[in-house]
Amino acid sequence: MANKIPRVPVREQDPKVRATNFEEVCYGYNQEEAMLEASRCLHCKNPRCVAACPVNIRIPDFIHEVGRGDFRKAAEIIGEDSSLPSICGRVCPQESQCEGSCVLGIKGEPVAIGKIERFVGDWKLQNGGTAPAVAPRNGHKVAVIGSGPSGLACASDLAKMGYEVKIFEALHKVGGVLVYGIPEFRLPKERIVAREIEQVKALGVEIETDVIVGRTVTIDDLMDKEGYDAVFIGSGAGLPRFMGIPGENLNGVVSANEFLTRANLMHAYDAQYDTPIYVGRKVVVVGGGNVAMDAVRTAKRLGAEAVIVYRRSEKELPARVEEVHHAKQEGIEFRMLTNPAEILGDEKGWVRGLRCVEMELGEPDESGRRSPVEKPGSDFEIPCDVVVMALGTSPNPLLAATTAGLETNRRGCVIADGNGATS
Repeated sequence: MANKIPRVPVREQDPKVRATNFEEVCYGYNQEEAMLEASRCLHCKNPRCVAACPVNIRIPDFIHEVGRGDFRKAAEIIGEDSSLPSICGRVCPQESQCEGSCVLGIKGEPVAIGKIERFVGDWKLQNGGTAPAVAPRNGHKVAVIGSGPSGLACASDLAKMGYEVKIFEALHKVGGVLVYGIPEFRLPKERIVAREIEQVKALGVEIETDVIVGRTVTIDDLMDKEGYDAVFIGSGAGLPRFMGIPGENLNGVVSANEFLTRANLMHAYDAQYDTPIYVGRKVVVVGGGNVAMDAVRTAKRLGAEAVIVYRRSEKELPARVEEVHHAKQEGIEFRMLTNPAEILGDEKGWVRGLRCVEMELGEPDESGRRSPVEKPGSDFEIPCDVVVMALGTSPNPLLAATTAGLETNRRGCVIADGNGATS
């Protein structure tokens, strides 16, 4: 039976080798591996994986075509709902979405939906495929703010429906978090991101860079003066958070946003680029999400001893299981149930260490995770040269401040109804 076939493992770089380079960690499936893994799918009558996919890709249908060896048809099926399969196959949290709902995962391992999607996306980039159907122009214009994953996805869907779409990007390069946030070793920029963006542009989507909506032009200008019927806000959350502890103004304390932008968008890891980035001998990254994993693994590749400090236990880590696994393989040290209390500096104003306290888990908080409680008298110090804060981000307040009547919540996020409509 199909569910007796073990999950096909994915070939990867050796951990000791990849910890010294920025080449992609996972090699992905070849044709034989993809077809074998596809044969594990049970083709459920009521596929829970489709319901768990944010864009409801017809997962069993495209997997069926992969199993038959018709990769072109598989790409067409995915293309009905997603324009970024090579990207999504690499960075979507499948374990909590499609794969997390796979029936085979109840008593064994789910179908590797993400890895099969990546294979199909890469196959299309290499071999070409049928372009998605685009409806005739309907006479309506839509502006999209931000060229990150949500902006690209929205623009491509609208273009297929016949809308005239233009994306406005604040940076000089298209891709948003795909280019400035996610490292090359997880998501190759020129080989994957740039080429999938070209497929979005091929649908008729126009992209203009170096436009800061709220400064270069406002939302009101776009609608009142430039004739856009609607504006999609996909500007992301690029404003970093800090803890507010003593020592955060010392040299050597940076946000994960800045650290990763220097490494990814500005190619600080490449000797051909004149982008400064300092790691010293030891880097401590505060946080437990995917951004924290990206930052600590980048620091390791830049030559530093790298440590994760997280105030809860490993069970509560919000990062993808795969990223935590890869980080451990690469020699990243994890200091769990540990919370920073003060960043210590030397006489010249540079970081020399991090004073931490041990934590223990109490009752669950509003998110359902057990709240960490400080252990009295448990202070200890971690010597380090750099502290990277990876504590989450907030939206830039510029859009709300320059758009009349645009309501936001206490976190600064734009308030929208069930259809995505703002105030």
